[in-house]
Amino acid sequence: MNTRSENSQGGTNFESKIMRPVIDSDGHIRETDEQIIEYMSAGYRARRGAILYSPLLPHHGWPRAIPLNDSREQEFRVPDWREWAAKLDEGQIEFTVLYPTKFMHIGQVGSAAYAIELCRAYNDYLNDQFLRHDRRMKGMALIPMQDVESAVTELRRVVEQYPVVGAVLPADGLPLPLGHPMYRPVFEEANRLDCALAVHACNSLRDNDRYLHVNEAATLAHVIPQMRQFASILYAGILDDLKQLRLGFLEAGSGWVPFLIEKVEDRLERLPASERPLAPSELLRQKRLFFQCGEEKTTARDIELIGHDCLMWASDFPHEGTKTKMDELIRRFFAREDLPETAKQKIAYDNAKRFYGL
Repeated sequence: MNTRSENSQGGTNFESKIMRPVIDSDGHIRETDEQIIEYMSAGYRARRGAILYSPLLPHHGWPRAIPLNDSREQEFRVPDWREWAAKLDEGQIEFTVLYPTKFMHIGQVGSAAYAIELCRAYNDYLNDQFLRHDRRMKGMALIPMQDVESAVTELRRVVEQYPVVGAVLPADGLPLPLGHPMYRPVFEEANRLDCALAVHACNSLRDNDRYLHVNEAATLAHVIPQMRQFASILYAGILDDLKQLRLGFLEAGSGWVPFLIEKVEDRLERLPASERPLAPSELLRQKRLFFQCGEEKTTARDIELIGHDCLMWASDFPHEGTKTKMDELIRRFFAREDLPETAKQKIAYDNAKRFYGL
């Protein structure tokens, strides 16, 4: 395994180096159906022409990324591992944790057997095309929550075999919320393996009817599913006796978190003490809940309300096509005058290191 990218020249062309360590808590690959099918079983590969006529898995149906009235030049990137490695060099980033793009919609697959096939193929592709080439790339696996026993088996396989630090829990698409007892074995296995679980936002097929305007979907489609799953998991008390379990909520910012925590804790106070799960504030104190924060203006307020031990910096590369200069992204974050210096260190490095067990 390489310890640096093959195309690294051992330095950067910065005017001044970024001297602080950084972990990118949420990067992405842009996997294509044509790539993934090569890692599927022989029967699928033999019929690739017919199978690839349709998408491999449900998507949200129409391109939301670029509004029809937006004539600005857009940058769309499908980076391979070499381009990703160059970005890590550019930003002097110690690690990036890679999530899918199209396959984030795995929760919308109705067939359990097919979901099992897709998750295994994606995880093998992720390792073969990215993780094994550069030790700075870590992966978040897909697991088939449609079949909980198989999800547990796949989580164990990838964590034990690959540079995988946890698994993705779909924010939307599954028939039941994540706090349902049916899904508990997945949380138990993550606790045993001491790996991360991340509820990652994604659009849903249902969003085609919910939202009439592209910017309406962009504003609401990520945060509302996150809030729903957060409440489901917290009220179910899943983290109460799974002491190693660390849970993240990514790609929806953190501005919603103080609001929802206050609502949840107010309701918890109305329960008899014997029936009351751990409050979110206690889980924050234990450093077991984590949230992505980006360039939101609310970050300083969020730190005041929920502390700086739960927030993580992320590039979201390559989704933010106009923000692909890692050095500028990182410098802009560290230049913020509204954030304490101690918080910047936590957000840029310490919290992600703890969450992912790096």
